[in-house]
Amino acid sequence: MFLELIAVFVAGFVGAGVMLGAAKLSGGRLPRWLVPVGAGAAMLIATVSLEYSWFERTRASLPKGTVILHSEAGGAPWRPWSYVIPVTNRFWALNTSTRLTNAAAPERVLAQVVQQARWAKPEGRVVMVDCTARVWAEAVPEGTDPTWRQDGPGLPIVATLCEG
Repeated sequence: MFLELIAVFVAGFVGAGVMLGAAKLSGGRLPRWLVPVGAGAAMLIATVSLEYSWFERTRASLPKGTVILHSEAGGAPWRPWSYVIPVTNRFWALNTSTRLTNAAAPERVLAQVVQQARWAKPEGRVVMVDCTARVWAEAVPEGTDPTWRQDGPGLPIVATLCEG
């Protein structure tokens, strides 16, 4: 977040510098108010670019063997451009390299699912999957009954772990 803020400020200085240079090269024919307009436009372009590239940059940094299960995109009033082209704000990923099979019950599989949202720390959860019953549950302490769920249309945990 801090580096993105620095990048936006640098873009503002570059935008102001470009407009200042254009004003000098034009021999003073361009109005001076274009300098702050150039800075603001460059900062807005940098912000929008960073918003739209967040998902791809984050996905590229995930460990090998990670599968994106679901992503959510949407708009917000403070980002009116996101109503035209929605911005990905959150996703769920399954790290298949953390897959563990129970030797006593090979149809049961454990793996880590991570929920990552923009401007938030990743939230990791260990899930249990019963490939025979085609259900999954969050791992719970021993002696506690898990709440088994079926795959939803946007969160294919069972399909990814049992068939992949």
